[in-house]
Amino acid sequence: MMDTVLLIDSCTDLPRSYVEKNAIPFVSLVCNLKDQEYKDDFGESIGYKEFYDAVRNGEMPSTAQVNIYEYTELFKKYAEEGKSVIYLGFSSALSGSLSSAYLARDMVMEEIKDADITIIDSKSASLGEGLLAYNANEMLKAGASKDEIVSWLETNKLRLNHWFTVDDLGHLKRGGRVSGTAAFIGTLLDIKPILKVDDEGRLIPISKVKGRKKSLKTLFEILQENIEAPEEQVIAISHGDCIEDAEYLKEMILKEFKVKDVIINHVGPVIGAHTGPDVVALFFMGNNR
Repeated sequence: MMDTVLLIDSCTDLPRSYVEKNAIPFVSLVCNLKDQEYKDDFGESIGYKEFYDAVRNGEMPSTAQVNIYEYTELFKKYAEEGKSVIYLGFSSALSGSLSSAYLARDMVMEEIKDADITIIDSKSASLGEGLLAYNANEMLKAGASKDEIVSWLETNKLRLNHWFTVDDLGHLKRGGRVSGTAAFIGTLLDIKPILKVDDEGRLIPISKVKGRKKSLKTLFEILQENIEAPEEQVIAISHGDCIEDAEYLKEMILKEFKVKDVIINHVGPVIGAHTGPDVVALFFMGNNR
């Protein structure tokens, strides 16, 4: 039986310490800022603080997907080592990276006849994708087979709830991630949008609430209504350089629910380029999204 290796991309937004400790191979999407190209690599090439400070000061970052060459090199390396590959990728509705991964896989499988490479469209983003990777990695460590892990991911990915609030919709609108009509004139009225990632892996505005604290409470209320078997799961919160808000949300949750653990980490520069500073996102398993 072939050994299995789990590959991820940097949009999982997992803590760097976890990725390093578990030696999880990854590909990096790219962030362009102030005429510089930075790898989105869990805070190493550009620090989270440096990135968000630049955006707060009016810089307009842009992003680029992973190129086919990088995918080909990575897939080839593990195929040549005789390993079975699972690549868990950033939502195809938010990036073209996954289509490059499919092309790279086909090229490698043509060249290496017994290559075994499975690509999974996570339909997820940030620590939603990160939680899927975390669970897959924990299964791998516990001795699960490739088929078991792939089956778990495909069965559960659309149970992974992604709910978030942004300070304003300007960044999402500029990046074409939400429509112009959705980018309501919230800033003047201190209106905070609540959004989710849907089954297609797209960002969808759901509602509007007044004020930041209320928007964080709303995320908590959504979890209250939708979480399943909290004591069996690790949940996650990612944030755009606003750790106090992430901690506030975590406290609210832990007062009411005994979850296994709460992972908190920054939203990396590629997703942060589209959400802007002060995004707070909450991820957990429900019966559906």
